[in-house]
This record gives sequence, structure tokens and C-alpha cells, in this order.
Amino acid sequence: MSKELTHDWYVVRCFSSHEKKVKEFLEREIEEQGLEDKIKEILIPTETVVEIRSGKKRTREKNFFPGYILLNTHYDEEVNNLIQSAPSCLGFLKVGKNETVPTPLKEHEVKRIIGRVQDSGDELRNIEIPYSEGDLVKVISGPFKDFDGTVQEVNPEKLKLRVMVSIFGRKTPVEVDVNQVESAT
Repeated sequence: MSKELTHDWYVVRCFSSHEKKVKEFLEREIEEQGLEDKIKEILIPTETVVEIRSGKKRTREKNFFPGYILLNTHYDEEVNNLIQSAPSCLGFLKVGKNETVPTPLKEHEVKRIIGRVQDSGDELRNIEIPYSEGDLVKVISGPFKDFDGTVQEVNPEKLKLRVMVSIFGRKTPVEVDVNQVESAT
């Protein structure tokens, strides 16, 4: 091609939890149809989160826009037809009912999303604590082992919980690590 194509970021809707399947299909079709010059990048916006379950840390990928894929493409009828033919894909996200051409994302929106994807390496910020205020928990280790209590405060930065336990008939706040408790329900 003699003239350079302009590429913008667009949002593609698909069935929730089918994002990887759609991405793999699109990558195969782009290669087969020779559309590498029109579609630069396919991005599933995910972040790495650390969950604490049963006292164990688990790392997993979490999609922060379930059911959506970002596509850096030169939009035209050929690209639209490819997206429409993809299994589990609902097509480009359009602003209004009567719109026929999707609106590209604004540059600041793309920077924010890509920044969030790249920042997901900061594990401490992405730890998912499965407890919230008011949850009933049982302390399973430490000096307050076998005490039941209610979560009063969650401190995700320190991975600590303040739990109200009954010691000698009095409610007393104790601070425990997140991995020292389990759900009592």
C-alpha cells in the first residue's frame, strides 16, 4: 500500500469469559487473510491479582472489562466483517442505536487502560481480600486460635484485619493477618 493507514483503538463486545477464544480466532484470521497492516494489536484488559484463599496466596489474571476486547485497527468494512464473523463476538461497540460506524476510544482513555494493564505487576495494590466489614470469621492460627469474631476493619495495605472477639465475656479488637482467619459461615 502506498498510503499509510491510520489506526485507532476500538472496543469489541463479546461473550463474557470468551475473550481469549475470540482473540485467538482473530489472530488466526488476521494471519490467514493478510490483515496485519489493518489490525495492529488485540488487547484483553487484564490485571494480575493476588487472592488469599484458605490461607494461601494465589495469583490469577482478572479481566477488568469482562466481555470487552480492545482492538487497535484501521476500521473499514473488511475489518467489520471479520469481527462480525468471529464466534462469541457481538461486534464493535457503537455509541448510539442508529450509528453504523463505531467511535474510537479517546487517547486519554487508552492511556489509562494500558497504564492499568502495565501497573498490574504491583502485587500489593492488587491483592484481593475475601473479607469485608461485618463478616463472621474464625481465627485459625496465632494467639487467638479458635476464637470467633466479626471483622471490624480491613487493611489491604498491611494484609491485616481488625476482628472483634469475645475474651472473658468482653468484646475486644484484635489485629490478625488475613491468612490467620477463615470464614465462619
